[in-house]
Amino acid sequence: MIDLSPWTPAVPEAVAARISSARRVLAVGHENPDADTIGSTLAVRRLVAACGGTATPVFSDAIPPLYAFVPDIEAARTDPEPGVDYDLLVVSDCAGVDRIGAVAGRHPELFAALPRVVLDHHASNGETGPADWVDPAAAATCEMTALLAARLGVPLDEGGGVLAAQLMAGIVMDTATFAHPNATPRTLAVAAALVDAGAPLSDISRRIYRSKPEAQLRLFGVVLGRLETAAAGRIVHASLFDADLAATGAIPAHSEGIIDLLAQAEEAEVAIVFKESAGATRLSVRTKPGGVDATVLTGAFGGGGHARAAGATVALPVAQARGPVLAEAERLVAALGR
Repeated sequence: MIDLSPWTPAVPEAVAARISSARRVLAVGHENPDADTIGSTLAVRRLVAACGGTATPVFSDAIPPLYAFVPDIEAARTDPEPGVDYDLLVVSDCAGVDRIGAVAGRHPELFAALPRVVLDHHASNGETGPADWVDPAAAATCEMTALLAARLGVPLDEGGGVLAAQLMAGIVMDTATFAHPNATPRTLAVAAALVDAGAPLSDISRRIYRSKPEAQLRLFGVVLGRLETAAAGRIVHASLFDADLAATGAIPAHSEGIIDLLAQAEEAEVAIVFKESAGATRLSVRTKPGGVDATVLTGAFGGGGHARAAGATVALPVAQARGPVLAEAERLVAALGR
């Protein structure tokens, strides 16, 4: 087995202590769940069980079909189990507690009363509680959760490789199978340990990045056909509307991946997808290494994320949101001096 002990001191003592001693954990990921929040939240469930407790994995929104392959996905709920006397809240991969979504609003007293652990890798996360572990150097929250498992003495091959597969899903998603610059030597060491523990790396990569239903491909075609540029090609953007989903037979989760295609534009410093969302506009932003900080752009509109990948929601319809967002993007691109 690959030894991760050189990196386990990064796990705060308070995080390990709270999770190892908890008996009934509410494990929560972010709204509109992706592979990193799903993998880390389901992994927390197994870590708690290995320490003698139980955990309920909860997400405000239903799991997208893309992630049906993740082991234990059937355990996910959209609300806590009624009648359970939870003693700890573990929040995974939320750039802020507001990213938990509607489930926190449905159970405000429960969420406010529970002691908390935060596991997150978003640079924009400002949570500073006694057991809030925010590590922007981590490529994925699943990378951090793997180190937590090692710190707790839980074998990564727990469940016959189930834990390893859950954690690998998040790392593959957030590194684009190690293609993004956020993949560090520690990321690769964790990934190697997960493969050694039984994670099917090739299959996970294929399912996330190289397997798409026809409706999703049609949606990509519609949105990419709407591609526009600004700042002499240094900004590339496209818009996605609810009508596009209806026309192609796609679902909202099928929009995942469009921004990564836009970001392949050779000359563009900034790629933006504007998504219609209940009268508002959700932004997905990608930027080139060494260039515009995506969190600065999205932060101007109340969002956050990572330097190279971030998002925000603007309380305006797409037609009205484009102008101010593109103006801020142009300002940041002009300031690069390259």
